[in-house]
Amino acid sequence: MTLVFREDAYARSCDAVVVAVGPEGIRLDRTVFYPEGGGQPGDTGVMRLPEGTTITIVDARKGSGGDDVVHIPGPGSPMPDVGAAVVAEIDWERRHRLMRMHSCLHLLCALVDAPVTGGQVGDGRGRLDFDLPEATLDRVELGVRLNAIIAENRPLSESWITDAELAVQPELVKTMSVKPPIGLGRVRLMHVEGVDLQPCGGTHVRATGEIGPVEIVKIEKKGRINRRVTVAFAGTGTP
Repeated sequence: MTLVFREDAYARSCDAVVVAVGPEGIRLDRTVFYPEGGGQPGDTGVMRLPEGTTITIVDARKGSGGDDVVHIPGPGSPMPDVGAAVVAEIDWERRHRLMRMHSCLHLLCALVDAPVTGGQVGDGRGRLDFDLPEATLDRVELGVRLNAIIAENRPLSESWITDAELAVQPELVKTMSVKPPIGLGRVRLMHVEGVDLQPCGGTHVRATGEIGPVEIVKIEKKGRINRRVTVAFAGTGTP
């Protein structure tokens, strides 16, 4: 399967052919739908058939293979025939918000000098859990620093290294709970210029300025050594 989102995170739709239909969902030969993984939710959207039929897609998940994406139709949605030509189209506004928040969490990860024990990218809101036994984070100060980097409009780019190269650079992996996908021969790195470099398979914006202003909604204790930092787009977060 060709993963269009991997080559172009800004692609909103693509032509595709149905290669399998089953209880799990619909598989295509190529897709713009990002499947749930790495803390980022799967895309939603539609599939359009030439005769005008529209299939609502409520989720996208990883299948059994490395590049296998299963598109989950909504209840009662019609199912296409194998071999049918479709246009796969994501809910772009939702995806773009997820991209902005995912990139924001990379910046947050770089600002807090502690291992990440968990996290979640949400629609307009996200959080990271840090291995911090003491309450050493100041909500206001952290928000100021985060917004300063966003305003600098630093570019984001990607590169690839081999599994073997990653194995001798374990410091690149900052998340304790989510490990980068290995076993496929190479691993994708996301680079925020001058700020952060770490393995990531998710979708991101082109520059930090695209994230927009954010606020640290709250910092709370979660367990003996965990501090949870919740961030939201400015004007949308409530404690």
